[in-house]
Amino acid sequence: MRKLALQMIDFFYPPFKRWFSIGTFRYLASGGITASSGIIAYFVIYNYVLHQQDVHLAGYLITAPIAALALESVFTFLVGFTLNKYLVFTQSNLKGRIQLFRYGTVVGTNILLNYALMKILIEGFQFYPSISKAFITILLAVFSYFSQKHFSFKVKKTKN
Repeated sequence: MRKLALQMIDFFYPPFKRWFSIGTFRYLASGGITASSGIIAYFVIYNYVLHQQDVHLAGYLITAPIAALALESVFTFLVGFTLNKYLVFTQSNLKGRIQLFRYGTVVGTNILLNYALMKILIEGFQFYPSISKAFITILLAVFSYFSQKHFSFKVKKTKN
């Protein structure tokens, strides 16, 4: 399965060879797959699982869009981790549970940074929201790539 997925991703690599290494291209492809699957999952969860109905949980009301987002986030977290572990950062020799914890740490950091930067750019500097979001997405994608490469899926140097 891994081999087939890599062949499919690598098939589209040649036109981008000038700009990206194969590892970076695989990371971008995995991110695109994760984002796309998240959008589809959100649609399915919101419309067919929740039937656009709010959720009452332990005396609290969770609106259908937020409940769908929470469920979709769990799904995309797992998809993103799996793609990164098995397609992008395959050289890592860290234990899977450590990779998972570190991946979660980076994702959590990205969520907080996304929120903080949106507040700063939109409310603080009065930037246009869509432009701010696009800028932050690019910034956090770069941050996430290096964090995943050098932290979550780091290759430990072995002693000879």
